Amino acid sequence: MSGLFAGTPLERPVTCAVCERSLDACTCPRDAAGRVLLPGDQTALIGRAKRRRGKVVTTIGGLDPIASDLPSLLKRLKTACAAGGTIIDGIIEIQGDQRDTASDLLRQAGYNIKVAG
Repeated sequence: MSGLFAGTPLERPVTCAVCERSLDACTCPRDAAGRVLLPGDQTALIGRAKRRRGKVVTTIGGLDPIASDLPSLLKRLKTACAAGGTIIDGIIEIQGDQRDTASDLLRQAGYNIKVAG
């Protein structure tokens, strides 16, 4: 990989602006465009919706699907809430009214929270 001042004695690898590691070793969450998108820069919108036959689900939206790693976040939420869940069109759905538990877990993970409904 070419870096700054390639081919000179001053050559050094390109580093991440946040963690200062080389880009190959950087583990900072990035969006689809490659920009660093930390949890504190995102606002999770937590709501409640009714499904067929009056079933209630908790919805969590507003998160970048790539930078937030929604599948691992879903797994942590399902374990904490002891309920099933899925991801539909970038929105996490957890069975039941789990807004308090979900907001606590997301707040601990560093996300900004906005609860509705």
